[in-house]
Amino acid sequence: MIISTDKKNGIEILTIKNDQLSLSIAPELGGKIISIFNIPLQKEFLWINKNLSLKINQPGDDYDSNFLGGIDELIPNDIPETIDHISYPDHGELWTCVLNHKISNEKIHVYGHLPLSGLDYEKTIWTDESSPVIHISYKIKNTTQSQRNFLWKLHAALNVEAGDKIITNAKHGKVVDPQYSRFTDTNEFDWPMIEGINASIIPPNNNSMDFFYLYDISIAEMQLLSKDDKTLFSYSYDKKIFPYEWYFASYGGFLNHYTVILEPCSAMPISVSEAKQKKQCTILNAGEELTTSVKIFAGEKKNYIPSHE
Repeated sequence: MIISTDKKNGIEILTIKNDQLSLSIAPELGGKIISIFNIPLQKEFLWINKNLSLKINQPGDDYDSNFLGGIDELIPNDIPETIDHISYPDHGELWTCVLNHKISNEKIHVYGHLPLSGLDYEKTIWTDESSPVIHISYKIKNTTQSQRNFLWKLHAALNVEAGDKIITNAKHGKVVDPQYSRFTDTNEFDWPMIEGINASIIPPNNNSMDFFYLYDISIAEMQLLSKDDKTLFSYSYDKKIFPYEWYFASYGGFLNHYTVILEPCSAMPISVSEAKQKKQCTILNAGEELTTSVKIFAGEKKNYIPSHE
């Protein structure tokens, strides 16, 4: 295994490379993962917006017009919102936070402080030597003297083709916002069938979008399977931390992008204030710390070992 450093547009990029995967991360971009490339398959799993260049965004910047792709994480909110008397910007603090980093024991550590929420954020990333698996361990601490109610969402934008399929154990779904959906029915439905259509099958580029909450999950895995049933991207995680899955997809309807975004999430609905009322968001009391781990598989389906809970 080799960990190398490089710069692109003045942004430092750290890359872990072994015989299976090459993974690149930009600590200065909120710890964004900008590439997961499977070497034997010669396949890039992450979607990157080719119309944008790498740059450091400023707190309060609009997310959609700066949507670069790759894997972001959203903390402590999604929509601009006042939570616990604190006004938070679009898609939260983390994506515009310049994180510190260090390399040790063949692992990359990125860490930093989110000034508005007062949360300390840390993740450590490493890869398997013999399988296309990425391990990520997390630590989030409330350094303030007050309780923090927030959303934490993983956010993987993936390359996709028509006929690919979303795999999840969620029993139910609901359209988040009809303005961002090809479906108008906002009632709960039995995933994946809505309005007579199997929403798990990726359609061609038809200038539409999907945006769902998915919930009542038995096994905490969210995956994209290729149409030929051969390659798989998989998130595995602790469903006590991420009890919900969100799914956003642009089939050309969002800024002409063609990508799907897998979003295991700690909260539902999109407003953290509403989720707080429903007791459906992350809560950290003063000084309290959250630790968890996430696993990403990016390779041939036949080599995937399922999680069991």
